[in-house]
Amino acid sequence: PEDMHWRLANEVGRIEKKYANPLSEKELFDLFDQFKYIIPQGSPMTGIGNDFQVASLSNCFVIGMGGSADSYGAIIRIDEEQVQLMKRRGGVGHDLSHIRPKGSPVKNSALTSTGLVPFMERYSNSTREVAQDGRRGALMLSVSIKHPDAEDFIDAKLEQGKVTGANISVKIDDDFMKAASEGKPYVQKYPIDSDTPKYEKTINAQELWEKIVHNAWRSAEPGVLFWDTIIRESVPDCYADLGFQTVSTNPCGEIPLCPYDSCRLLAINLYSYVMNPFKENAYFDFELFGKHVRLAQRIMDDIIDLESEKIDKILDKINSDPESEEVKSSERNLWEKIRRKTLEGRRTGVGITAEGDMLAALGVRYGSEEGNDFSERVHKMVALNAYASSVEMAKERGAFEIYDTEREKNNP
Repeated sequence: PEDMHWRLANEVGRIEKKYANPLSEKELFDLFDQFKYIIPQGSPMTGIGNDFQVASLSNCFVIGMGGSADSYGAIIRIDEEQVQLMKRRGGVGHDLSHIRPKGSPVKNSALTSTGLVPFMERYSNSTREVAQDGRRGALMLSVSIKHPDAEDFIDAKLEQGKVTGANISVKIDDDFMKAASEGKPYVQKYPIDSDTPKYEKTINAQELWEKIVHNAWRSAEPGVLFWDTIIRESVPDCYADLGFQTVSTNPCGEIPLCPYDSCRLLAINLYSYVMNPFKENAYFDFELFGKHVRLAQRIMDDIIDLESEKIDKILDKINSDPESEEVKSSERNLWEKIRRKTLEGRRTGVGITAEGDMLAALGVRYGSEEGNDFSERVHKMVALNAYASSVEMAKERGAFEIYDTEREKNNP
């Protein structure tokens, strides 16, 4: 690990030197060493300073075609993009709400659409095919509860051996939950956000909610995304008209993203801020923690520059490949879209780890009211210091490309 942590420190330090008040390689190493304070997650840990693989530093991506995009061409293009990202070490999430429901008329030899489930299986199989140094890729498939095939989606993994290469989550809106709690009917439609839908279906919301709960108990799927809440609390959706409309999440479900955006993750080890752990005089060093959160956000911004370099290497690899231009153009276009989103929005992913260990070391029971209150205090400090660090970097380095004060003023 020491060699690895120096590898990380040297590369991040190289980027730091581009900016004012740079952190030294030794300062960075001390944050990384022995996984004590700041832990780059997965792809950043593996890829930073690693010239033996042409791979991305992003842990996960979300993809999606613009418009209705429910033709076979669009569906297969998404499949190809998913595979291209997975072979570069990324997990992928995408939403299926744009696919027309089962039985809808289509102008081909089938005459009617097969609905969502066959395409769930297609994307799942693609995930299982892609090797990532001994492990398979990770996939999140989501669909809106508004979609008429939502129940089929919810049931898709009950049959053993089906859709084994994907996590699935249903995007639930406030109207559905209100209908379920009040025992009222709920109208599904396609297209899901249309004022003049081509297809409508009235369902018993309470029964479908009970099915979601039962299936999650039985098979651990589907997950639930309270989508209206996610959008209300979303910071980037003020730039939705510029391509930053949130549509799905990464495979683990913790970061909602727009198409062709990606997350690079880093975790702060909460246990290391407990002084005198497991003793009566144990306490949490909030001052040191706040300082390190700010540095973690800074490191995350440095990793965006490192990711940009990695994407350039991926594009160089594509351009030098012996395949025809027709074959290469699809992958090249994909990475150019990702590069553009990466630099326009400069999304960061500062998180935490060892929360349970932290509470135990403080003598606080996990899940207790005291524990929940303390965790809330810690997470609030993460948010405030990460935002403060972002402000400081905007002064030193300049704001991200599409930043607009007027758009941001009503953000949560």
